[in-house]
Amino acid sequence: MKPGLERITELLARLGNPHHGLKAVQIAGTNGKGSTGAFLSAIMTEAGFKTAFFSSPHLSHFSERFRINDEEVCEELLHKASERVLAAASDDTTFFEIVTGIAFLLFSEANLDVAIMETGMGGRFDATNVAEAVLSLITPVSMDHTAWLGDRLELIAAEKAGIIKGGVPVIIAPQEPEALEVIRQAAYEKGAQLLICSGAVELDGLELTLRGRYQRGNAAMAITAAQLLERCGLHVSNEQIPSGLAKAWWPGRMELIGDAPRILLDGAHNPGGVASLVESLADFSYSRLILVVGMMADKDWRSVLAPLLPLTQRVIAVKPAIDRALEADELAAYCLEQGPDGQAADSVSAGIDLARQEALTGDLILVTGSLFTVGEARAYLIGGSFMPIRG
Repeated sequence: MKPGLERITELLARLGNPHHGLKAVQIAGTNGKGSTGAFLSAIMTEAGFKTAFFSSPHLSHFSERFRINDEEVCEELLHKASERVLAAASDDTTFFEIVTGIAFLLFSEANLDVAIMETGMGGRFDATNVAEAVLSLITPVSMDHTAWLGDRLELIAAEKAGIIKGGVPVIIAPQEPEALEVIRQAAYEKGAQLLICSGAVELDGLELTLRGRYQRGNAAMAITAAQLLERCGLHVSNEQIPSGLAKAWWPGRMELIGDAPRILLDGAHNPGGVASLVESLADFSYSRLILVVGMMADKDWRSVLAPLLPLTQRVIAVKPAIDRALEADELAAYCLEQGPDGQAADSVSAGIDLARQEALTGDLILVTGSLFTVGEARAYLIGGSFMPIRG
């Protein structure tokens, strides 16, 4: 990770500045970026607009990061774009800058109406921040990536607020007071109209296919964004909003797979995300909660685990196939110290198999702790492959 926009700017210049002319909606925040983008993409696609969505990281396959009209870009186009970007990239270009360059190149050649760009981390120095945004969104901000963004909420909020551009409206989710003040000040200094989304706007009677109480707030953000895009000539009717929301799909977030036993996948990996997960678990009935958890060693994993451990009697610790992963033995030992019965498994698939063997009628298996853990688990459960690429 190398902060700064110089390398991505130089890379895009060598490619003919493919980001110029795109109508971009930029999304930053700690949690909910992907779900909000998925909702907005579904609404705009349903309204008949050619809509691109760039997200990261992917869950199972690299091509998931690049979607047009809610379909992954075909591998042939992705391969050609990747070759062009790699040929233009200097030796010090980061992985995420290369991936962002691929997205801009693919989208510039697709004759789009709108491109939804999710930041990778932060906002101010994120490679996506070179986009010519017509609208900015900031989802809830909480503690994460503290080594890079700062160890206080207001510092992290300042980095996220870096996507705010002069005269460009910004929609924000409800925020903690210290984060809200920083974002308000940034919008004021840039002369950007600030809209705070209550989380309940126009949601009565709407069907959401994505589970989790927190998805109502993400859907409200997407609805507000779709309505504001009217200013750019992108009209969405009142009928297209609910039909679009009903088609939104974002796997690995409160995703239920199978029955007897039921397996719930959720990629919560920071304190804000796990708080939303715990709140949404109240909507499930189960006899026991069996936790299959794998986490990244560079995260504040003890704080993430703290709200979950009182809810479970059995923890199976796993290590996903990624270099940053915490050792399963260390994770299991910590869980044992905190109370629940903990055991390490040799792999994510072995952990799921063990949980399935132990689960009784009425039990719920929760796989969580990292999107890498959930991506690997999901690929195993549906018989697919998993590409363990970070960033």
